[in-house]
Amino acid sequence: MQDIVVFKIEPNSSVPKYQQIVNAVNEAVAKNHLNIGDLLPSVNVVCRKFSLSRDTVFKAYSILKESNVIESVPNKGYYVASNTKKVLLVLDTFKAYKEVLYHSFTNYLGDDVITDVQFHHYNIENFKTIINNSIGKYYKYVIMGFDHKDIPIVLDKIDSNNLLLLDWNIHVQDSNNYVFQDFGKNFYKSLSDIERLFKKYKAIHFLYPEYTNHPIETITYFKKFCKDFGIVGEAVTDCKNLQVERGIAYISVSDRMLGEFLEQCRAKDLEPGKDLGFLSYNDTPMKKFIYKGISVVTTDFKEMGEQAARFVADDAPKQLYVSTKIIIRDSL
Repeated sequence: MQDIVVFKIEPNSSVPKYQQIVNAVNEAVAKNHLNIGDLLPSVNVVCRKFSLSRDTVFKAYSILKESNVIESVPNKGYYVASNTKKVLLVLDTFKAYKEVLYHSFTNYLGDDVITDVQFHHYNIENFKTIINNSIGKYYKYVIMGFDHKDIPIVLDKIDSNNLLLLDWNIHVQDSNNYVFQDFGKNFYKSLSDIERLFKKYKAIHFLYPEYTNHPIETITYFKKFCKDFGIVGEAVTDCKNLQVERGIAYISVSDRMLGEFLEQCRAKDLEPGKDLGFLSYNDTPMKKFIYKGISVVTTDFKEMGEQAARFVADDAPKQLYVSTKIIIRDSL
């Protein structure tokens, strides 16, 4: 039987005691302090050692059984049944560049790690359900948040040492682990690096449709860029009746708008990169092939996925911003 010290119960912690037991076992298994076949202390022993109720300890062991981490044998007790680490990856929506991130994340981790991926679709009730149903079932949690006041309350249920926030610097605290992209200053610098290309056009229209969840700080830094470089710029939120114009460069955070742009170019016999321009947010594997190539401003989602995976594999704190870059193709 493993030394009962594997359970580190903090009586004054905000984390429920049953959850502390679950976390301790998951961590011990992940770090090979517990191995397949190792017996756990009995419910009665844990109760006496830490002055806990049987219901508390039994609830913890039940959660571990449901997650297939441990099993039980009548009259013998509970033992470790698997040394597989389980990780929860929560993304906002499924898009092509998120697929790049996902494959980078899973490919970096070994065969002893199982990744469950779920999508919240910017719906707070979906988000609450995903997190509430996952507590205690995973070794690490890698989560994309969004702009809602309840997000910090929900995330507070997860041990901050086991949580990595991904993509967007929102609802973050100094103690949080994170891998973010910079939607502000780095975006501004990327536009500044290709300022000469925008001078070909009489104005820039930033297509920022009302339905987007893209961080608004991008618009703030777009306006700053236009002001600093003396460029006529406009943020367009009403995109339902978009009519593309000759001599205008467009920046878009929506691939739906990219489709509309190309359709109108074809109908009006306008050539991207010559008669008008287009810069798309977030690269995907197909954008270099679409219409002779679509220029993009993008973070490196492959690197983001790998850095998130390193947080899981190394079990070490991580606070990192992934670089933003411009890829120039024929559309600008």
